[in-house]
Amino acid sequence: MELRTASPAELKTVYETFLRSSFPPAELKPLRAMMDMYNDGCYDPLVLVDGEEIMGACFLWLGVPGWALLDYLCVSPTRRSGGYGAKILQLMRQAYAGWTIIGEAEDPAFSPDPAMAERRLGFYTRNNTLIAAYDSEAFGVRYKTLYWSDNPVDEAELALQHRFIYESSFGEEKYAKYVRIPCPAGAKPMPQIPWDQ
Repeated sequence: MELRTASPAELKTVYETFLRSSFPPAELKPLRAMMDMYNDGCYDPLVLVDGEEIMGACFLWLGVPGWALLDYLCVSPTRRSGGYGAKILQLMRQAYAGWTIIGEAEDPAFSPDPAMAERRLGFYTRNNTLIAAYDSEAFGVRYKTLYWSDNPVDEAELALQHRFIYESSFGEEKYAKYVRIPCPAGAKPMPQIPWDQ
């Protein structure tokens, strides 16, 4: 098995067959946005392959060198519960050794399915993630902020780089309207809307 950058055709296949069935519309970027970011060099869709079969994928949204956001992690519906998600994270960290990788997991307190959100957080904590002291929000979905790093991380810098990844792609106006990093404690969630607004 190897983790490598997907071809455009593989990115489309993973989007249609894995992501659409795994993420609600409020959490799923449009494929055309991913393709634009991929073509601009700020998106690295990595696929776990065994021969010709795609077992799963993780998509990294790249910031300044040394910083990235784990945008999506998914495993083929036929390969779930086989340890492939953990394998993808392990290989992702090897491929991006020395980088700080930020993650987001839906906050169970605001999730329509709190039990599922708790299971996802449990999966990430079993796979060596750290949970930041601040939460984030994008398009009305509240997230716990996670990260992996080989070195100590100042959380003010973490929030700055996290915000930069979104703002550099969306622009200041769209960022201000739909994203909060960090999300103020006690803030009422914004309405959930699709990513392509």
